[in-house]
Amino acid sequence: MTFTIRKLCASLAAATGLLGAAATQAAESAFIIPPPAVDQAADATAQQKAVIAGGCFWGVQAVFQHVKGVSGAVSGYAGGNANTANYDTVSGGRSGHAEAVEITYDPKQISYGQLLQIYFSVAHDPTQLNRQGPDSGTQYRSAVFPANDDQRKVAEAYIAQLNKTGVYPKALATTVEPLQAFYPAEGYHQDYLVRHPNSMYIVVNDIPKVENLAKTFPDKWRDKPVLVNG
Repeated sequence: MTFTIRKLCASLAAATGLLGAAATQAAESAFIIPPPAVDQAADATAQQKAVIAGGCFWGVQAVFQHVKGVSGAVSGYAGGNANTANYDTVSGGRSGHAEAVEITYDPKQISYGQLLQIYFSVAHDPTQLNRQGPDSGTQYRSAVFPANDDQRKVAEAYIAQLNKTGVYPKALATTVEPLQAFYPAEGYHQDYLVRHPNSMYIVVNDIPKVENLAKTFPDKWRDKPVLVNG
């Protein structure tokens, strides 16, 4: 789904007064999952970064902007090259990129494994292959891009652990891919939920994720989101 189609959906919803009904129909349940059995040791000296992908980056960014210990969440692209890291090319589905979010976090407040717990529980449905909700294509795949070998070990161990729990209706489709680089998305994609809270796309697909974060992880919830644009 391109940005233009998303805008069209929002316009149609506003014109026909369907936002409230859409929100009621959209409410999706969170996956209630155990914390990771394998996690990184806390690094008290520096902030760290984590790059994840789980469908449209608008909703994933919005979720992590409300997580305690996160000081930044930027929408962008990962998995492809610099010359294809733009929305028009990525939307074609052949760039190798996924719509991704780069999270800057304080490991003294939240661990990498705890970020992944939120990611696998409320930020997206990790069982969907190359799609999330209305969006389909490899650019919407579920993927983790570890920044180092420690993150890779945590991610791989957690995926294996979750596949054994029986919580999900089928095996996770999440891939663990090498992080070549992260490329921030265009400015109009940043803080999208905060700037367009009445968009039908946001109401249907993304606000339920943020609400699930507050309900499922109340100890990790922060009311005021950390925004890219202040």
